[in-house]
Amino acid sequence: MLKKITLFLLIGTIIGCGSSKPAIVTTKQPVGWKYSKPIQNTSSDNTSKSTAPSASTTSKPLTVNEATKAYIAQYNTVAMSNMKLYGIPASIILAQGILESGAGKGDLAMNANNHFGIKCHNDWTGNKVYKDDDSPNECFRKYSQASESYQDHALLLTGKKRYANLFALPRGDYKAWAKGLREAGYATDPKYPEKLISYIETYNLNQYDNKVLGKITKDESKVLIEDNFGIDETSLYEIQKGDTLYSVSKKFNLTVEELKQKNNLIDNALYVGQKLVVK
Repeated sequence: MLKKITLFLLIGTIIGCGSSKPAIVTTKQPVGWKYSKPIQNTSSDNTSKSTAPSASTTSKPLTVNEATKAYIAQYNTVAMSNMKLYGIPASIILAQGILESGAGKGDLAMNANNHFGIKCHNDWTGNKVYKDDDSPNECFRKYSQASESYQDHALLLTGKKRYANLFALPRGDYKAWAKGLREAGYATDPKYPEKLISYIETYNLNQYDNKVLGKITKDESKVLIEDNFGIDETSLYEIQKGDTLYSVSKKFNLTVEELKQKNNLIDNALYVGQKLVVK
C-alpha cells in the first residue's frame, strides 16, 4: 500500500511540473533583422558613404571672391541706373550692398531682401523682420524683391537732410562719399569708409561710375570682372541703338515687368552696350 501511495505522489509531481512550465525567453532577432557594423562617417558634410550625395553636396560652393563677383554682376545694372536717377555713385551703392548684405548671403538679404541694413524707422509702414544689431531684436524693413531695397536705399539717402552734403561732392568721388556716409551716421563702425573703399578698389567698382559718366578708360575696358559673371552668354542680349525695354521684351517673348525683374531694373532706362538677361 505504501508503495502505491508513493508512486501516485511521484506521478502527480511530474504532471504538476509540466503544467507550470516557464515562458521561453529567446535571444533570436526579429525576422528580417540583420546586424551590420555601422558605417563610419568620413566626409566633411556628415553624409555616410552609403548615402547618395544630394545636389547640394555635388555642386562646388562659390568662394567669397566668386560670390562677390556674382553679386556685382547681378546688381551693377540697378546700381548704375540709381546713379543716373539719384546721383549716388554706383561704386558706393555696390560696395554698400556687398558689405551690408554679405554679397547677398546674409540673413537680412536672404530672408527680407534687405541689402542695405535699413531699419524700420517711424515712417516705415511696410513688412518688417526683427534681428539683433546694435540692440536686441531691432526692426528692419522687408521687401518683396531686392530691387525694391535698392530703390529704398536711394530714397533714404536723397530724402534725409543729414545726407544732403553728399550730393554736393564731385560725381564719382567714392572716397569722399565713403567718408561722408560715416560722418552722416549711416553706420556706427568707425572703419566703415575703409571697408567700402577696399571693396571698390579690390573689385574696380568705380568702372561703373565711369560708365555712367562716359569716362571708361582702355584699362577699364579690359577689367577681369565681367558684367554678367557666371551667366551663360546665350542668355544675354546686348542693347543696340534704338532698343527699348518694350522692343526687347517682345523680341524674347517676355513682358516688360518680367524683363525688369530678371535684371533688377527699377526704371526703363537703357544704354547701348548694356547686357540684359533674357532667358
